[in-house]
Amino acid sequence: MDLVYKHGRATAAEVHEQLPDPPVAAAVRTLLRILEDKGQLRHEKEGQRHVYYPTTPRSVAQRSAVRHLIGTFFNGSRAAAVAALLDESDRPLSEDERHELNAVIRRLRAEGK
Repeated sequence: MDLVYKHGRATAAEVHEQLPDPPVAAAVRTLLRILEDKGQLRHEKEGQRHVYYPTTPRSVAQRSAVRHLIGTFFNGSRAAAVAALLDESDRPLSEDERHELNAVIRRLRAEGK
């Protein structure tokens, strides 16, 4: 999915070429078909090739994935998830990252969330 989002569209061959240590090409095609069956991708035919496109914007998919991650691994606690991300980092937050996080916290407080 990441490669399809990154390029906006991709064939099975293009996905296969860009994967580190890729499985056999048939496995990539099967995975793309499964993602299409699940509604994550759609395809159009260009000659003999299927060109795959994401069905939802990346930002929507990211939010869904984060909700699932928090629910599955952090018992629904956003604070626990954020703490784990910050505690496990191999490098300290940059000044820009600290400002970005502070801005999000200020916005959430202002919105009463």
